[in-house]
Amino acid sequence: MSGVQTPPLIVLNGPTASGKTALAVRVAQLLVERGRPAEIVNADSMLVYRGMDIGTAKPTATERAGITHHLVDIMDVDQTASVATFQQLARTAIADCRARGVVPILVGGSALYVHAILDDFEFPGTDPAVRQRLEDELDALGAEEMHRRLAELSPEAAADILPGNGRRIVRALEVIELTGSWRATLPQWRYALDGVWQWGLELPRDVLDERIERRVQQMWADGLLAEVRALVERGLRQGRTASRALGYRQVLAYLDGEISEDEAKRQTIAGTRRFARKQLGWFRRDPRINWLAADAAGLAEAVVAGV
Repeated sequence: MSGVQTPPLIVLNGPTASGKTALAVRVAQLLVERGRPAEIVNADSMLVYRGMDIGTAKPTATERAGITHHLVDIMDVDQTASVATFQQLARTAIADCRARGVVPILVGGSALYVHAILDDFEFPGTDPAVRQRLEDELDALGAEEMHRRLAELSPEAAADILPGNGRRIVRALEVIELTGSWRATLPQWRYALDGVWQWGLELPRDVLDERIERRVQQMWADGLLAEVRALVERGLRQGRTASRALGYRQVLAYLDGEISEDEAKRQTIAGTRRFARKQLGWFRRDPRINWLAADAAGLAEAVVAGV
């Protein structure tokens, strides 16, 4: 990488529980050891929320190992982290790193967020009246019913959005109502940033499923219920994004007496597994990603050597 004026942008993709966080820190450490300062830019929409630590598997101070992390703990749980806002914040952080001669390492499990950050990605306008009407319908009918409506209007859009993700369902319905199309808003793979190098982590399905179950069990053991109770006092129920996050949504249902604690845990495991498959499906569409076996040795060395 010597002689390159603009530091490269390293991007680490992969599903939940594939090891992205630890790999990103190790890559940053290797770069620092070789005289190239490096910092991590978060592309996970839930890590932005203060207090959402256990349920998001947010890296602790120890796990961050002294590496600067951008876009972590920057919002309260009653605020909304839109893709458009995230795009702007992440691009600003990446540009700041590069201006200081620092290698930015973008780490994310949401292909939509990564796509929006890296590529020519324009967002259609919004209509407050239409959005409010759809959000009221979401509150009255529930996410699954709204997802069925979306499937009738655009099966392709519905296939890309989990039935429980009410915020994205509402946005898709709004875009369709305003523009007549959803797919037209998703561009081709065309970088808006230069010097991008992407890697993806993959694991056999049974191994990933086991990792997800262990992670959820550990979240419960670490005090997820207490975390959610504390966040309720800070406005979690008013946050349209935060309150629907995997794990948090299920714990809220348990606290409301709608399901048992065991069922909340089972639903979190099953929902996370479905989400991981969706993540991989999205990432697989990007032909620019270089895939690595997540359980292989020397991953960080391979990434640094490949830049």
